[in-house]
Amino acid sequence: MSKKRGRVRGWWAFAAGGLGYLGWQVVRSIRTPDLRGQVVLITGGSRGLGLVLARQLARQGCRIAVCARDEQELERARIDLEGLSAEIAVHRCDVTDRDRVEAMVAAVVERFGTVDMVVNNAGLLQVGPFDAMTPGDFERAMAVNFWGPLNVIWAVLPTMRRKGGGQIVNVTSLGGEVPVPHLLPYDCAKGAFLRLSEGLQVELARYGIQVTTVVPGLMRTGSPVNAFFKGNAQREFDWFATSDSLALTSVSAERAAARIIDSARRRDGKVVLSWHAKVLRVAHGLAPNAVLRALSWVNGRLPAERGLRFEARRGKELTTPDAPSSSRRRLDEAARRLNQYDLPPTPGTETGTP
Repeated sequence: MSKKRGRVRGWWAFAAGGLGYLGWQVVRSIRTPDLRGQVVLITGGSRGLGLVLARQLARQGCRIAVCARDEQELERARIDLEGLSAEIAVHRCDVTDRDRVEAMVAAVVERFGTVDMVVNNAGLLQVGPFDAMTPGDFERAMAVNFWGPLNVIWAVLPTMRRKGGGQIVNVTSLGGEVPVPHLLPYDCAKGAFLRLSEGLQVELARYGIQVTTVVPGLMRTGSPVNAFFKGNAQREFDWFATSDSLALTSVSAERAAARIIDSARRRDGKVVLSWHAKVLRVAHGLAPNAVLRALSWVNGRLPAERGLRFEARRGKELTTPDAPSSSRRRLDEAARRLNQYDLPPTPGTETGTP
């Protein structure tokens, strides 16, 4: 009798826990604020993940400011986003230049009256073995991937403090937590950015400013065509482009953007995208030596050639749109859809598969 009573109590406890979780989710969804009307500044928003974020936020009624370095890309992004009947401002700005960042933020505030959310998405990706890298490669990675977002944060904080709140969304990388081979400058810079983001979450909460740290793994954004490759550039491009395009190893840009926006709406402190990233970072936390040995094995299968020490080639130079493999076709499709090539955009398109 006692065993039967114990089993019944166990089932009741399980049911109560499940109902409690569902109730919390309902309350959470009710309390989730609407983003409509908010002013969102997106760095690196002219292509790739930044452009998808801008599209989705525009559809939700946000007023969008986009900054990037390339004027032609910005113009194509403006046409794309205006096709969604959104209020759009584009600004040519290099986030590594603090003075230009401050001027850009001032222009956004003058146009819209405030900045409610900033998404630090701009980044630089260099792929190749450590032996092919120079001190300048690490300096450039730190300038764009660490100092760039810090410059933007410093520029928007006075506005957010004056109005008593705001949100900063920082797109870091799994490479900031786990050392991905042949991405060492990127890993180092993103690691510093990740620590900055989590530290700001702790320190800015007292001012009503929420910081969300996003930790993505590989995403199908078409970004390899704008990355830089060193060593045996063609072989480096081939392995990276393939990994970045497979459904098994990457997540679609549209799905990643939806998760980021949902986390920002809920004011989450940290979100890890894709099961691949979650598994790897948990494994690294539980068994770091085993993971590092496994990554060393992976590194041994990657191209070892040092190449010309100072030569870096962009992915656009290393691929052709009519490449025969299915992974290369997926890369090309994502690159065209997300403004990675020098092609006119299709206004408001968003056709990726989750």
